[in-house]
Amino acid sequence: MDTTLPVNAAAEPERGTPAAVMAPIATTQRIESLDVVRGFALLGIFLMNIEWFNRPFTSFGEGMPRDLSGVNWLASWFVAYFVQGKFWTIFSLLFGMGFAVMMVRAEQAGREFKPVYLRRVLALAVFGALHFIFLWDGDILFSYAVAALMLMVVLYGRPKPLLLTIAVLVGLGFVLDMKGFFGIAAGLAIAGLVALYLRNEKRIKLRGRSLPVFSGVLLLLGAGLCIAAAVFWLLPDGPTEPRLPLSVFGPLVLVAGWLSWKYFDPAELRGLRLGASLYLFGAVAMTLGGLVQHYAPDPLAAYAPGAQAAAPAAGPVAAVAPAPPASSTSADGEKPKKTPAERYAEREAERAKRLAEGRAEKETEVRVLTRGSYAEAVLYRAGRFPEKVAGDFGFAMVLIGMFLLGIGFVRSGVMENAREHLPLFRKLALWGLPIGIGLGLAGSLIAMSHVPGDRTDGWGIARGLTMLGNLPACLGYVGLVVLMLHGKTPLARIAVLAPMGRMALTNYLLQSLICAVYFHGYALGHWGMPRAQQLVFVAVVFVAQLAFSHWWLSRFRYGPLEWFWRGYTYRQVPKFKL
Repeated sequence: MDTTLPVNAAAEPERGTPAAVMAPIATTQRIESLDVVRGFALLGIFLMNIEWFNRPFTSFGEGMPRDLSGVNWLASWFVAYFVQGKFWTIFSLLFGMGFAVMMVRAEQAGREFKPVYLRRVLALAVFGALHFIFLWDGDILFSYAVAALMLMVVLYGRPKPLLLTIAVLVGLGFVLDMKGFFGIAAGLAIAGLVALYLRNEKRIKLRGRSLPVFSGVLLLLGAGLCIAAAVFWLLPDGPTEPRLPLSVFGPLVLVAGWLSWKYFDPAELRGLRLGASLYLFGAVAMTLGGLVQHYAPDPLAAYAPGAQAAAPAAGPVAAVAPAPPASSTSADGEKPKKTPAERYAEREAERAKRLAEGRAEKETEVRVLTRGSYAEAVLYRAGRFPEKVAGDFGFAMVLIGMFLLGIGFVRSGVMENAREHLPLFRKLALWGLPIGIGLGLAGSLIAMSHVPGDRTDGWGIARGLTMLGNLPACLGYVGLVVLMLHGKTPLARIAVLAPMGRMALTNYLLQSLICAVYFHGYALGHWGMPRAQQLVFVAVVFVAQLAFSHWWLSRFRYGPLEWFWRGYTYRQVPKFKL
């Protein structure tokens, strides 16, 4: 991530660089606060990631392990509610800042931006893909690359090529029977819809009122989802699975449409408002989905075998006659409709199948990473990579929200002139941390672990509250670090983290390499290290990386991977040695 800004708007290009070509600028022009925050974030990322070098990544959504006790439970609890979710959001914020820095530099100097940034994103995607396949399947670099590409669609995409691409992807999904194409198409469609809000000033009239096109689309879409939800709930023989999702997303989209109408202007605030809204939409949807799932009645529960046995003989359940086999037909040649009892049995069978597949996937992952060869591990992760690609196009909407917030921080000059905005960072720390961490702790009172398949354990509510809190906690941590950096106390020594942040890509991948070698079975095989010891391991490795970063940057201008990344991005070989 590029975190450099020109000293002034009239900054000159480097000697020998044509004025119309972008080039990396001198390290003396870096924004120190960004480097320090990035170094701090690397520590949080490491604290979170190390667990998944000792636990199957396929159990990521299950919360804290249930068999922990004592200091291991305390270590897991600390990471779950003070670290997890707070630091990838910081990195996403910083990524958006890096995007804005490059864009601002290009605008100020009249240089090209889009081709240069696309090369940067392509290189990041390659780094991420190699990281996922050859080291660890918890990679986020590829996710950032996908989100950065989607951000380019949001900011610069044109309607006709975008619609054509979506149509081709949908066609490929049907022809090849691959659901992943539908996920990618849906992500691009949402990106196009978001672009309407940011870049389209046209308005439509609805019942004598003028509203933005984006708001009108959302209101119509929300109304359609609400109507569909009502129809599914009222139809006794209708499908039951879509009822809960539609009941959540319909009203939520209606509210989003109304808010986008009310707060459409001024245009300069749209990016910040949209960024916060994209993140909060997902968090609120998760929380409401958990509430509905936990408290809403299951329309087929009355047809469970136990419920039928307990019902009175004359009751409606007992009066339901067994349906003919699925292959039988009625007198007019049509297959009969399935009874509620049959639909319940089908749903439970599908649920049991998914749970069995999940258990088998975990067993396979543990076996490969503890007893398998390196070749087996690579093939296993390569097989999962297409699933990651499709999923990243959905996750990209949350990341784009964070990117837009980061762009707002840079555009406003807050990060470049952090010392002049200390009151703002003080407010972020004083309000963001208690609210953000407090929401997660409130969720922990509901549930800290999840049993796959259990719809009533409250995990959906708890997870949604934690996600809601991640954004204010992320901003609070950023505010805290900036205050420490610019304070007059010994805490200002946090500046020592700056070299770590300047080599963020190298250090992030180096952490994965060290953990893969130390924990996986094809190397040193220390899989299953107790949770508390994992935190000690992180402390030791992080201190070693910090010392290495200081040593390296006392001799070289960039980290090794940063040097390569810059060279590919700008199509020139940057000076390496000091």
